[in-house]
Amino acid sequence: MKKYILGMDRGVLFMLLASLSFAVMGGFAKTVSEVLPPVEVTFFRNVFGVALVGFAIYKSPLKQIGGKPLLLLFRGSMGFVALLAYFYIIAFIPLGEAVTYNKTSPIFVAIFAYLFLNEKLNKSAIVAIILGFIGMACISLPEEGASFSKYSMLGIFSGVGAALAYTSIRELRAYYDTRAIVMSFMGIGTLAPMLLMALSPYVEPPKYLEFMFDEFVMPTGILWLYLVIMGLSATASQVLMTKAYEYTKAGIVGTISYSNIVFALIIGIALGDPIPTPLKVLGIILVIISGLIVALVKDKK
Repeated sequence: MKKYILGMDRGVLFMLLASLSFAVMGGFAKTVSEVLPPVEVTFFRNVFGVALVGFAIYKSPLKQIGGKPLLLLFRGSMGFVALLAYFYIIAFIPLGEAVTYNKTSPIFVAIFAYLFLNEKLNKSAIVAIILGFIGMACISLPEEGASFSKYSMLGIFSGVGAALAYTSIRELRAYYDTRAIVMSFMGIGTLAPMLLMALSPYVEPPKYLEFMFDEFVMPTGILWLYLVIMGLSATASQVLMTKAYEYTKAGIVGTISYSNIVFALIIGIALGDPIPTPLKVLGIILVIISGLIVALVKDKK
């Protein structure tokens, strides 16, 4: 199996491409979010993946033990609400900041693995968690005052939700085909938005859940192209990331994955986002350092 392409490690190259694809997805999601509600954007982000993974399952049936349906449902549900929160905040905050919040998930994975899977937290992991929380505070706190906005809270929640989903995968891998785990996320991410949009005219959710309900808005013109590119780039990112972990050590690949913050900052500024303040840049750097420490410690294990 050839490990290098044009002199570059294949796993590193695939993760760079995956990170770029993820940032491109975010850029198009941010653009369509100016017109479409986040729950609808979430639907279109997942429906392409359902079609592709469903076709893969059809061509090669699942091989699995099964036996953890509630945990599988939990994985899909947490992944869905985390993604919905992410798509909501990118309409209101810079893309680079939104992606940074999402990339706090390794920090919370370390915490949840300690709480629920009895994994030990060594000194490096504790330092990483502290740095991560300081970084989140630097990004979240406004220039004036000291209160978190709802966008910051939902941004952090997107990282927490993703972490809960990732933590559950560690248990699910022993029972289910990887495609079944992916389908649990994308399937719920397709069906749940349809249900929420259908119920939207008949419910009055509390303010902190308003982002989950909205009526369907029919896309028009160029929006259809943007949605297709968004869905395809999201699916491409998943495929490339999987390939990256096949070819190269998890610690190295996890380190390279933080390049998506850089890509997102560039794409966001190109779309009109303000240049981050020094305090927010410091916060982003601290979150990246925190994630790198977690990735490298995990690789040593």
